[in-house]
Amino acid sequence: MPGYEAREGQATMADHVARVMAEGGVLLAEAGTGTGKTLAYLVPAILSRQRVLVSTGTKNLQEQIFFKDVPALREALGIPFTATCMKGRANYLCLHRLDQLNDGTGPASHDVFLPMVRDWAGTTDTGDRAELADLPEDLPFWSEVSATADTCLGTECPRHTDCFVTRMRQRAAESDVVIVNHHLLCADASVRKNAFGEVIPACAQAVIDEAHQLEDIATQYFGFAVSNYRLEDYARDVERFARTGAIATPQAQAGVEKVVAKVRDHARAFFSELAFAHRTSDRFRSEERVRATDATIGQTRTAAAYLAGALDGAEATLALLARPADGETSAQPGQDAASLAKRAGEIRDELRTLLRADNPSFVYFVEFRGKGVVLRAAPIDVSAIIRELLLERMRTTVLTSATLTVDGRFDYIRDRLGIGECDEIQLPSEFDFARQAILYLPKRMPDPRLPEFGAAAGREVIEILKRTRGRAFVLFTSYASLRAVQAMAEMALDYPILVQGTAPRSQLLARFRDTPHSVLLATSSFWQGVDVVGEALSCVIIDKLPFASPGDPITAARIDALKARGEEPFDAYQVPLAILTLQQGLGRLIRHRQDRGVLAVLDPRLRTKGYGRRFLACLPPAPVVHDLTAIEAFFSIV
Repeated sequence: MPGYEAREGQATMADHVARVMAEGGVLLAEAGTGTGKTLAYLVPAILSRQRVLVSTGTKNLQEQIFFKDVPALREALGIPFTATCMKGRANYLCLHRLDQLNDGTGPASHDVFLPMVRDWAGTTDTGDRAELADLPEDLPFWSEVSATADTCLGTECPRHTDCFVTRMRQRAAESDVVIVNHHLLCADASVRKNAFGEVIPACAQAVIDEAHQLEDIATQYFGFAVSNYRLEDYARDVERFARTGAIATPQAQAGVEKVVAKVRDHARAFFSELAFAHRTSDRFRSEERVRATDATIGQTRTAAAYLAGALDGAEATLALLARPADGETSAQPGQDAASLAKRAGEIRDELRTLLRADNPSFVYFVEFRGKGVVLRAAPIDVSAIIRELLLERMRTTVLTSATLTVDGRFDYIRDRLGIGECDEIQLPSEFDFARQAILYLPKRMPDPRLPEFGAAAGREVIEILKRTRGRAFVLFTSYASLRAVQAMAEMALDYPILVQGTAPRSQLLARFRDTPHSVLLATSSFWQGVDVVGEALSCVIIDKLPFASPGDPITAARIDALKARGEEPFDAYQVPLAILTLQQGLGRLIRHRQDRGVLAVLDPRLRTKGYGRRFLACLPPAPVVHDLTAIEAFFSIV
């Protein structure tokens, strides 16, 4: 490979991967930044001549492997092999749903984007929306034409043979390397329990990259959720079905319109009451989770009963329309009606399950995201689920990341992911942190739990950024802290300040890379999976140790479960999780042998609390400084 640089850690990891792929079993491989772990598992996987499933934490890494690493290895190894990149269904165009949309009958956005998508549909081989560079990331219109599991008719669909998801699955079934992401992996395993809707072909060997993210993502997919958006999507899909002209009589048309109106009205009433019962004005935030109890859910039971009844009516009405008329030879549009009837029943059944809130293995809560209100149930412990649906189905599983160990051991990740007997390997970073970085810990900072911490953090951030001349990520554990520091920084600094939430993540990163001396203020979603190489990112500042909030329903339920087992949750769960998160955040800085920069953690508990030593022992081995002049001196060295 042109410019290839031999790395001892990479060769060692590749040797371990090759051995476990030959013998079977589970391998946990922590590979510090710069190891080159992607090639370390791809090369032995390809040479094994068996189909391997590679799952990544992000679509970005997925695309990097498919578009960069796979072609390079195909040329360098001289061995023919095939690869397919699979994303979640919602990334792909549904031709049947596109066929159902009529020009001039939808919102104004249809006039702009519908012709664009129709033209593209006739030329694309994949149907992947990533090909449409001019389609905004957060465009609501896409949800009306995407291939979701809810709307899929399967083999009964009139466009089944043309379907982009069908063709993707066929390509994957014939490929040597199948590249997915954890969201698809967990979604697929979840529907696989019902033996319908899975898209990933059977594989005996799997590599789970960025494996530290697997528990969180599995928690999202192995539960239940009913939201106001899901009900509105359902109502809109029924309306679209009605507009296709598939309903034979005016009476039937009026019946469908009536059930849609009832579903909408009772959904609005239910979610209004759900929000009122779980969120009060004094604790309102744009994003939050509130644990649901018998008392809070009890306030919604009447509205929930009316909503369940409306869904019953929708199911019955559409089931009648699904029956073929006398002499009718085509299954269409009956399959569309049958699918919509089935969806109504599924939503009703999930709603009733959620309202019972009686499974001790789950935590029940209400989630608020902007205008979205979601009633959820999430598994408290996913270790048994991951073991059953992933590890035990594979002959070989390699789980790797730059951050898997705490206190030098894999105990935490093994417990959280249900990993029993396995091989382990821990490879240090290939980077020279003693030369490439310094770790700045300010001498005097108030306790983060005190009100004066916010102003002190703002002053410290401003002084650091003056010395780094911007070029920084400032990562926060909460939006409240971000807003407080933003107000101070915008007044005191002339550098361009970018703020999470003002634009899609990919656009913010592009602006950061392209704008000299810029500063990005962000929260959790930028702590991992973000790559900025070179001088554009020369400093990462973290305000507080990233402890998961004990008020978060999932965190609280896991703390309670550990206490019930006689364990100390702070030492066994909260500290290890915070250490891994902090490592990920600081890991944004040094991404290449030529990178240099400052890591700064403003939280004084690193020095004042006993558990601070555990954090410090897990941080990159960079020299520790306590004076701002040391930052100036570091950047003055050529």
